[in-house]
Amino acid sequence: MQSATETAARTATRHNLRAVLARPPFRRLVAARWLSQAADGWFQAGLAGSIFFNPERAANPLEMTAAFAVLLVPYSALGPFVGVFLDRWNRRTSLAMANLARAAFVIPAAVSVWFGQYNALFLICALLVVALNRFYLAGVSAAQPHVVDAPRLVTANSFATTIGTVCYSGNLGAAGFAIQALGTQQHHYGMVALAATAGYLVAALIMLASFRPTALGPVDSERSPVTVLRGLAVTVVGMVAGLRHLARRPVATAALLAQAGHRMLFGLLTLTTLLLYRNHYADGDAGASIVGLIPVAGAAAVGSLLAAGVTPPMVRRVGSVRWLVTVTAGVAVLVPVLGLPVVAALTVVGSFVVSLAAQTTKIITETTLQIEVDDDYRGRVFSVNDTGFNLFFVLGLLVGALVLPPDGVSAGVLLGAGLGYGLVAIGYGAANRRIARRPHDTPTPEPVSAGG
Repeated sequence: MQSATETAARTATRHNLRAVLARPPFRRLVAARWLSQAADGWFQAGLAGSIFFNPERAANPLEMTAAFAVLLVPYSALGPFVGVFLDRWNRRTSLAMANLARAAFVIPAAVSVWFGQYNALFLICALLVVALNRFYLAGVSAAQPHVVDAPRLVTANSFATTIGTVCYSGNLGAAGFAIQALGTQQHHYGMVALAATAGYLVAALIMLASFRPTALGPVDSERSPVTVLRGLAVTVVGMVAGLRHLARRPVATAALLAQAGHRMLFGLLTLTTLLLYRNHYADGDAGASIVGLIPVAGAAAVGSLLAAGVTPPMVRRVGSVRWLVTVTAGVAVLVPVLGLPVVAALTVVGSFVVSLAAQTTKIITETTLQIEVDDDYRGRVFSVNDTGFNLFFVLGLLVGALVLPPDGVSAGVLLGAGLGYGLVAIGYGAANRRIARRPHDTPTPEPVSAGG
């Protein structure tokens, strides 16, 4: 039987979501965000298909990892510094120009894919499109308090982020179907990548047409008086200060370490899945590989969506530490159980399970940081968290490239991944038990709430 508290919490969440969606500025801002993330799906599908599933260019696991690293490491390294510009430049103009620039850079990148010329021009344009995505998403997040009341920001963030992920994954799948329908020739990958231009352009036009120049901030009183160069230097110093602050917040540190473990294992299993579909399930058929991965992407999106809905009530019921340990222990068992038979249908289910665990960990980690970290350090700590999020994923890919066979079939890797998740669950639970026994530590995180 439901308690009055649980019923009230669910009612409050529904009320907050209705109130957030009733605000036209919020709807326009997230529409631009979702269009941009949908375009990301098409652009990245064209790139990934041409590099990973191109019958004319069979990349090995190390080359695949290098491709991920080239796109993700600069993206991660630039992340902490985008705030220096977003806090000084007009955000409405910055967001519109970022998408207009991405639309422009997509064209030479797509032409390079069309002709199979993976040269310096291709690399620079692809990097700029991905790097501007980081700038754009950070800018949308910074602008959101200008279109949503402060008490409902958590609801707005959860809704916008989750549906944005679904938009990205759904369009990644749609692009995969398009490649299958068109064929896996080089120029077809280029056509799919080029389709992203439309999404970026429309998103930019929505931003310009829907908001006054000053509507999304920063207001003059909030602009930093220091120069950009000084701001960049302060950011580096601030990240070091954030790490020192984390050393004095063991609950937050434990959550970050748990997320790091999850991201490494997620990277390892991502490469395993790509190799399985490219060289084992489809036996080198590029079109079949891409179509086979569409249910995997769909299952991952559903897992993320379910985590966003299930985590708040479960944390209210059992606590954030116990819920994260339970989910991580569950995936520790299910990864080898679902993976060892090496059956495509079970791989899809495994993708759902791993994605649910990954999104659960992300939600709990971010909420823990918001609660445990002092406000003066919160931005700097989140910069550290944001950078590590992708770097540990790339590290997991690198481990996979070194230990996986070309077809991705490895009982040892799956058992090792299961063991890794088990160690994360045990370590996180034990760390929090030790912290709880200390008399003067900061309080453990409050229950995660999806409501504002």
